[in-house]
Amino acid sequence: MKAYLGFFALILLMMACHSSENDFDASGAFESIETIVSTEASGVIRQFNLEEGFTLMANQNIGFVDTTQLYLRKKQLEAQITTMLVQRPNIPVQLAALEAQLKEAELNKQRMQNLVKANATRQKDYDDAATEVEVLKNQIKALNSSLHITTTTLTRDVTPLQRQIDQINDQLTKCKIINPIHGTVITKYAQRYEVASPGRALYKIAELDTLILRAYVTGGQLSKIKLQQKVTVRIDDGVDQYRTYPGILYWISAKSEFTPKTIQTKEERADLVYAVKVRVVNDGYLKIGMYGDLKFN
Repeated sequence: MKAYLGFFALILLMMACHSSENDFDASGAFESIETIVSTEASGVIRQFNLEEGFTLMANQNIGFVDTTQLYLRKKQLEAQITTMLVQRPNIPVQLAALEAQLKEAELNKQRMQNLVKANATRQKDYDDAATEVEVLKNQIKALNSSLHITTTTLTRDVTPLQRQIDQINDQLTKCKIINPIHGTVITKYAQRYEVASPGRALYKIAELDTLILRAYVTGGQLSKIKLQQKVTVRIDDGVDQYRTYPGILYWISAKSEFTPKTIQTKEERADLVYAVKVRVVNDGYLKIGMYGDLKFN
């Protein structure tokens, strides 16, 4: 009788274990949002402060590509601009002499007018004085126009050089290697002192604080799930032990597909399923590529 009871208890335990292992609705593997960071500049990598496993903050400066030639080109353009701007005329200074002559001529014209009224000089003397005033006014007007044209021309000639400097400043900015997102470095593709080129991958970074469980459900399960639904995720934690996490189902595929080849049997791979994605907060135990089970709450 005792042997029978012991055998019966063993059967119940095996059934309980089997039930525990199969009471989840779907399974899949964890993945992450990965970003491959490239450089937009060309040159030798002078500084590259990261290694695989490093956790980086968004907008963190981690290095730069050599900027010597860009810097020298910028200095050359700045020198050209300075040389051209020095040639701009000082309009008030260059007009000062004529304006002083005009002031003296106007005083002389006034004196001639007073003398004519007193019959102390000829009308011709007054006319000559008036003519001199008009000539000086026209000279000042012409010189002022010429000086402004020269200034405008030089300023216009400087503008393309300034735009070239703006382009170089943009290129200098792109020589900085700025990490775009918060995450962990997964793969490092380049080393310090190697030559970088536009579009070359430098490293891959992933957001590991939150991982994504990509699982597959059958057509019959679609009616049981919805977006933003709370679910339970389970991973192995030793022999016959499991660790569970809360998750949010945030994506459901609109198209069916054959079960991925990671499913063990050929019969199961022949079934049509729908992919779903669950966002799970990572406490450090979840890893990319790890398998997990999914239970719809």
